[in-house]
Amino acid sequence: MPWSMEDYPASLKNVDKPVKKKAIEIANAMMDEGYEENRVIPIATSKAKEWAENRSKSELKAYSEEADETERDDDSSNSRPALAETCEHVIKHEKGWAVKAEDAKRASDVKETKREAVERAKEIARNKGTAVIVHKKDGSVQKKIRMD
Repeated sequence: MPWSMEDYPASLKNVDKPVKKKAIEIANAMMDEGYEENRVIPIATSKAKEWAENRSKSELKAYSEEADETERDDDSSNSRPALAETCEHVIKHEKGWAVKAEDAKRASDVKETKREAVERAKEIARNKGTAVIVHKKDGSVQKKIRMD
């Protein structure tokens, strides 16, 4: 079930607006990737709080005032979203190693070590029935791991 700023889990009731909005965004993305609903909200809330701690007050205010991207189009079908069909890539990131779906605009997660990033990518790919493509620091492909 996709959530929005008007329809969200009760556990987000007393959460500040930017954190609530980010948690909903993360939770919806996780649901799109095949995570179970009972796991999504605690993880998304934790990640959203962590995200907010690393933002200035002006960034949080600007994010709160942006159009609500958590809304879904009314004409959306029950088919899997495009990113659910793509491989997960493990790539070098300024803060460690990123897990990023092919064609995604941003990383879904960043880990300190490559090993942690590969494990996270495997978990996502396993849920999606796709593969993990692990890259070297220079961007070249190191290996492909099938998860289907």
